[in-house]
Amino acid sequence: MAIAEIKTFPLRIPFKPGVKSAASAWGPKGLNVVDTLLTRVTTDDGLEGWGESFGFVGLPVTRTAIDEVIAPMCVGRDPAQIGPLMGDLQEKLHVFGRGGPLTHALSAVDIALWDIAGKAAGVPLHRLLGGTSATDLPCYASLNAYGQPDLVRHAVRQAVDAGFPAVKLHEKQLPSIKAARDEAGPDVAIMADVNCAWTVNQALAYAKELEPLALTWLEEPVWPPENYSGLADVRRSGIPIAAGENIGTLLDFDRLLDNEAVTYVQPSPAKMGGVTELSKVFTLARLRNVPVMPHTFYDGPGLLAALHTVAAMATTDTMIEWRYFDLEAQVYGSQLTVQKGRIGVPSGPGLGMDPDPDVITTYLHG
Repeated sequence: MAIAEIKTFPLRIPFKPGVKSAASAWGPKGLNVVDTLLTRVTTDDGLEGWGESFGFVGLPVTRTAIDEVIAPMCVGRDPAQIGPLMGDLQEKLHVFGRGGPLTHALSAVDIALWDIAGKAAGVPLHRLLGGTSATDLPCYASLNAYGQPDLVRHAVRQAVDAGFPAVKLHEKQLPSIKAARDEAGPDVAIMADVNCAWTVNQALAYAKELEPLALTWLEEPVWPPENYSGLADVRRSGIPIAAGENIGTLLDFDRLLDNEAVTYVQPSPAKMGGVTELSKVFTLARLRNVPVMPHTFYDGPGLLAALHTVAAMATTDTMIEWRYFDLEAQVYGSQLTVQKGRIGVPSGPGLGMDPDPDVITTYLHG
């Protein structure tokens, strides 16, 4: 068996009419859309595996990396040799950087190869990773960016009424974060992702103001994100810290943990190397007794890759991030849903489901 083709599928899915969000939150040039990059790997005997790279405005660069750099290096190689192939590609491409679009691109191919491995063996991916007795897992609602307290309140109310026991904000202003806590009440877990918005001193000051809100975690408060010692200073102030989605190598995850900078570590399978590297972070974190909360701000194969890996390797502390967006469509259509804050672990071979072909046909962009 050999890899015969690698093909990319850029999707542009609009929000439903009337959905309000912070200007230019995710779409290029302020468009109220979300861009997703899927990758299909096909073998010479007809098996297909699907992967996903982190999308949004960086999608065109990642797509070029797959189409023009990585795909030609993979065609003809054995898809069952995932570790050796990914290691070889990382070594050959390291001079161009150990994170960013090339690593995002490698992530998609890795996920697709694990999908193929499960399909070839006739078992779900989590079986290849050690197995699980779980049929579903807890998840939290990861909200759109709104920028206005009244919009935040409305979104939080929707998520709570839908049965989510935990809600994550993408808000940088304290009034919006406070509005979320007021709306949710004391029994709902609230997390706040500020996307590396503050200096260490600013983060320390904000952490003090956020203390009464009892956040489950404050996510990526410090710029630049690789300032692990500064992040550790903020954590030592008493607020729980989560970070890791911007890390591309296992060694940097080790440095993050060695600095005792995080309460929760957040590898992102569609950004840092797919299932192969994600599973290594679980092992590394277990040695440090740090819970893993994968970053899965996407709804395609990257999400399923995390779901299977969590089912096989995580502790009971881990929650799945469910992107709670009002988009016109989702990559898997109605196949993948959340009920009362729980998401099912797919039982089919590989990732357990393929992207909805009608969604791909309708929203293919470029």
